[in-house]
Amino acid sequence: MNKNIQRCGISIQTMGVMMVLLGVISLGLFSFDRAPGGGGAAGKDSAASVRAFAEVYKVLKSPRCMNCHPSGDQPLQGEDSHVHTMNVQRGEDGKGLYALKCSNCHQSKNVPGLHTPPGNPKWQLPPADMKMVFQGKDAHELAKQIMDYNQNGHKNKAQLIEHARDTLVKAAWRPGEGRKLPPLSYPAFLKAWDAWIGNGGYAPGGH
Repeated sequence: MNKNIQRCGISIQTMGVMMVLLGVISLGLFSFDRAPGGGGAAGKDSAASVRAFAEVYKVLKSPRCMNCHPSGDQPLQGEDSHVHTMNVQRGEDGKGLYALKCSNCHQSKNVPGLHTPPGNPKWQLPPADMKMVFQGKDAHELAKQIMDYNQNGHKNKAQLIEHARDTLVKAAWRPGEGRKLPPLSYPAFLKAWDAWIGNGGYAPGGH
């Protein structure tokens, strides 16, 4: 049998690779790492990766994250994620447009008081050329976007792991008085984030 396969120009090794790929496709799972020198898939457990992203997704779709990752060019606010008041716009660099700069109201620290502007030295939206939209994305779409080097701010897997430790990401768990925290604790989010990417950065099957 092996000789017959080889006569057709297909090696046993090639057949094995094809079978693995077909198995992954049949599960509806995909992994992406388009960064030059990104290191490829760091792990091999696609099921564990997808389970971890289910937890990550809960956080990314919460108002604390999604409000700064809108589908349009205006930030969102509030627990209902309504469009930001005062006609605030993204601007080319994500820091606001003209006189309405994010830093005018969002200082380096939270302003004391109920529902006052939360703060961080880096407060801004993603820039116009790399919007990283969370709003309206299902789990498959959002996972693919985050793992896409050409959409995620040109980050490879190691840099994505580090990004979750950024002070602006941490600010979601210090939202100021009167605002709900994300559905996971920050340590639990980091654990899920690391497990998702460390196991290959797989996206759940699309619809």
